Amino acid sequence: MPRATRALVATFMVAALLAGCGSTGGLDGDLVDDWAALPPPGPFTPAAGVCHEADFAQVVSVGAYAPVDCAEPHRVETVHVGAFPAERSAPPPTGSAELRTAFAECDNRANGYVGDNWRAGRLRLAVAVPSEPGWATGSRWYRCDLMEVDTVDAGAKVVVRTGSLRDVLRTASALRLSCHQTRTNSNGVVQSLVPVACAERHDAEFAGVWPAPEGPYPTRNAHWAPFYAGCRSVLARFAGLPDDTDLVFRTDVVVRPPSAGRWRVGDRGIRCYLWLSNRQVTGTLKGAGPDGLPLRTK
Repeated sequence: MPRATRALVATFMVAALLAGCGSTGGLDGDLVDDWAALPPPGPFTPAAGVCHEADFAQVVSVGAYAPVDCAEPHRVETVHVGAFPAERSAPPPTGSAELRTAFAECDNRANGYVGDNWRAGRLRLAVAVPSEPGWATGSRWYRCDLMEVDTVDAGAKVVVRTGSLRDVLRTASALRLSCHQTRTNSNGVVQSLVPVACAERHDAEFAGVWPAPEGPYPTRNAHWAPFYAGCRSVLARFAGLPDDTDLVFRTDVVVRPPSAGRWRVGDRGIRCYLWLSNRQVTGTLKGAGPDGLPLRTK
C-alpha cells in the first residue's frame, strides 16, 4: 500500500476512534447530576430481640448502640421497644408519669417474653431512652432491657450470660426463685435469703409477687402494713391456706419491695416469701394446706 494511502487510512481510524470516545450513548456526560439527593438524617430506633455486651445504660446514643447475637456473651437483652408521645420536646425525667407508663408496658412485655412474672426469677428489668441529640433528630423510643443478676437481694450484680431469656421461666429453670435459707440479725430480722435446693433443709420459699398500688415508697410502719397484707394473700394462694386472721399463726412472711430508685421509675412488684421462723423443712410448701402449715401454739 502506498505511503499516502496508509496515511489516509490512519487519519480515518483516528477520527472514528475520537468519535466513539465522544459518544454519550444516551447520557449527558455529567457523572453526578443524575444521582438522587441523599435523604436528611432520620430518627434512629433500636431493635428488639437482640443483646448487648455493655452494661445497661439508661441513656443510649447511636454511637453506643452495638447489638450482638444473644448466643454471644452479653449482659443485656432487649425484649421490647416502645414509643413515647411524639410531641414531647425532651426525654422524660426519672419519676415522670411518662416513664412510669413506659415501665408498666415493659413490665407486661417482659412477663410475656420470659413466660412468667420476671420477678419470679433472678432477673432485673430497666428502661433505656434516647440521648438528647437523638431526641433532637426525632427519636421517641424507649427500650425494655432485661438482665440476669446473681441475687435478688441488695447488692446484686449483672451476670454475663449466653443464650436468650425468651421463655426462660415458662418451664423449670435455674433462674427461677424457689427455696431459701434466711440469714437474720441479732434482732431476728431477715437480712438475706440464700437460695438452696428444696430437697435441703430450709426455712423460706418464694411464694409470688404482689402488685402494689400507686403510693409512697414504704418508709414508715403505716406504709408497710398493706405490703405485708398483700404478701400474706399471695402466700395463702401459694400454700393453699385460708386467707384469714389465722394465717399469721401458721407462718411468717418476708416482704421484698424494689429499691427506692426503682420505685421512682415505676416498679411496683413486691416479692413475697413464706418464712418459717421457728423451724426448717425439706421439700416445697406449695399447696401444703393447713396440714402442712398447722397453727403454731407459740
